[in-house]
Amino acid sequence: MENDAQIKEEVKEKYAEIAKGNVNAIKTAKKSCGCGCSDVVDISLSYSDEDKASIPDGADLGLGCGTPTAFANIKEGMTVLDLGSGAGIDCFIAAKYVGTDGKVIGVDMTAEMIKKANENKSKINTANVEFRLGEIESLPLDSGTVDRVISNCVINLVPDKQKVFSEIHRVLKSGGKFTVSDIVTDGKISEEERKDASLWAGCVSGALDKKDYLGIIDNVGFKEIIVTSEIKNDYELSSGAGLFSITVTGTK
Repeated sequence: MENDAQIKEEVKEKYAEIAKGNVNAIKTAKKSCGCGCSDVVDISLSYSDEDKASIPDGADLGLGCGTPTAFANIKEGMTVLDLGSGAGIDCFIAAKYVGTDGKVIGVDMTAEMIKKANENKSKINTANVEFRLGEIESLPLDSGTVDRVISNCVINLVPDKQKVFSEIHRVLKSGGKFTVSDIVTDGKISEEERKDASLWAGCVSGALDKKDYLGIIDNVGFKEIIVTSEIKNDYELSSGAGLFSITVTGTK
């Protein structure tokens, strides 16, 4: 079985190809994944017309599995962090809510995605948004500096989800909240599926059972953990377990 480093490298390579506009890479990810699957089923909630107006051309790659900004209760003046920000879609939406006195930071481990996000930023000249290269298991931010953390179908790509939620807890201010949309299962994934690199990049192989996923969040120390949205995907695992897109919130 591949180790965590190998999995991350393969995921990084896949998303670098997507950022470059490799059509085959995009189709492969969408076909196998539980997120943004226009070739299978779209289980993301639709962005409102108002939110869509904030998104520059090229920022929506169709890889999300929810609309975390819709549930994050973002207010003017807040600092918002987007984990795995990709081409920047949720950052640009959040920027509208935080206003000129607020700030939105997108973190992505793929240099090509950071480049694409900054290109998209230049199209609308959004001064309150910045993108940083980094891994969400080791965030390039100081502790206790963020009001809201959002993420859209990214944490399932990371082998060590405990580290991710520990980092979310670290960077949040006391009373701060996270809202993440992600893929979970209602059963176990086979070892064969866990080893499939294309299914890792497609948001399937890294998905945890919903109870285990929520258990990690609870163990990290978050309070008021609420599943605000849950939608079943048509994709079925070899074990018969189903895939679900959920949006979860929690408070530090």
